[in-house]
Amino acid sequence: MLLSTNFRAKNYLAATLAFAFIAVSGAFLSPAHAQVTAFMQSVAEASARDKSIAKFYQANGYSPIWTGRSGRDRARRKALLDAFSKSGNHGLPQAAYDTELLKANLRQVKSERDLGRIEVELSKLFLAYAQDIQTGILVPSRIDSGIVRKVPLRNRTQLLTNFAKSSPAGFLNKLAPSSPEYTRLMKQKLTMERLLAKGGWGATVPGRKLEPGHSGNSVVALRNRLIKMGYLRRNASTKYDANLQKAVQQFQLAHGLNPDGVAGAGTLKEINVSPEKRLASIVVAMERERWTNMARGKRHIWVNLTDFSAQIIDNGKVTFQTRSVVGANTSDRRSPEFSDVMEHMVINPTWNVPRSIAVKEYLPLLQKNPNAAGHLNLIDQGGRVVSRAEMDFTQFTETDFPFDLKQPPSRRNALGLVKFMFPNRHNIYLHDTPAKKLFSRESRAFSHGCIRLRDPFDFAYALLAKQIRNPEQFFQSKLATGVENVVPLEKQVPVHLVYRTAFTSAKGNMNYRRDIYGRDARIFKALQKAGVALRAVQS
Repeated sequence: MLLSTNFRAKNYLAATLAFAFIAVSGAFLSPAHAQVTAFMQSVAEASARDKSIAKFYQANGYSPIWTGRSGRDRARRKALLDAFSKSGNHGLPQAAYDTELLKANLRQVKSERDLGRIEVELSKLFLAYAQDIQTGILVPSRIDSGIVRKVPLRNRTQLLTNFAKSSPAGFLNKLAPSSPEYTRLMKQKLTMERLLAKGGWGATVPGRKLEPGHSGNSVVALRNRLIKMGYLRRNASTKYDANLQKAVQQFQLAHGLNPDGVAGAGTLKEINVSPEKRLASIVVAMERERWTNMARGKRHIWVNLTDFSAQIIDNGKVTFQTRSVVGANTSDRRSPEFSDVMEHMVINPTWNVPRSIAVKEYLPLLQKNPNAAGHLNLIDQGGRVVSRAEMDFTQFTETDFPFDLKQPPSRRNALGLVKFMFPNRHNIYLHDTPAKKLFSRESRAFSHGCIRLRDPFDFAYALLAKQIRNPEQFFQSKLATGVENVVPLEKQVPVHLVYRTAFTSAKGNMNYRRDIYGRDARIFKALQKAGVALRAVQS
């Protein structure tokens, strides 16, 4: 019989095989007292290894919720089948929920004990599907060590309890994230699938650079591709005219590129990305949205690493946005993904140089020249500033270097003039920077992992406006002292560091960004391994 607890692929099919017998044939066994006892005993035995399911059936007296004769049980079975049939819309492994091949095992159900085992298997199947659509198919940290996000898994016993008390179809429909972003992503996914069925965006665009004034076959190819992408109305022009330039600019804005209206190498590379790859990005974004299927806060901070941006969002609307610099694409500098809570800001901060930077970057400099990095103070274990005079730094290694390095508050401070703290074990925070030129770059992955803000003062004003009448005057008065000042936020603000290569605007238009750390490629590969497949859908 069906006793496996691994519900991917063939085990989904195995569990649902018995379901086909119940749902299709209606061949329920007689509920005589002895048979009911056998059913109950079978349910108890089958659920013994799953504490959540065992707890549920203990609480309901080992009564069936799937395999009974009642209309409620029939409704639950039908609702589950309907949910399976729509699972592909959510980018779930639809083949894993396929019921077409399950009728071959109809005759396996021959006793109340068989029925009891199937009852538990169906509950396991329901819970596996519920977790897939509600909080994701994958475990993020197993895909990439930089994804340190805690997925908001639901209580499995409570899921079963609530499902048993609810309208089955309504309950299953509400399992997916209810965020507007998830809804828009799914709509775009279906649009892309219909596009693929019609042949996609057509031929790619040849050449290395196209600009206003050009004409010829490459310009025609560019025109045709942008028309199919929806950035340009259908026309017969063979010239790189004002309309084509505007379409290129719109494309560039939607892809995080410098909107100069010139189709250079970088822009053409993005234009020539296949619709299949864009669809994969949407599927990954939906999985990521499931990982963050939780209350994000009426006011929260949203930092999209791939977009190099930081936003303050109030009641679903962006009320502040600025450019950011994120961690460089090296193993020890990539910015991690997680959520936490901003507690305070520090005006005129001291930079406490992280140990890894102190020993890997500054110690070698000090070993060559004791007076190197003169902007940093050498601090001993007692908290005292130590003179570098006659100090032999060559006697120290990375493991036994006994000092801390600190940079006092100043305009040259590596953290700039303000930092925003959400204390976490990753030592990541948002901050100002004296390196302002980097914000003009198109790609801005340069930091050691923390998030640098282009407009940190305005960011501070926006945060303080909720608790101070004149936030700018307050902030500037603290800044003018030149002394480190900790300013608590009266109402702490959730911070979400995310990584979205596909996301929508409020109007539903798609935006795409480059996979700067390669994380989404790894996620999609793992989704494929779990059974997720791209599809083309006839309209």
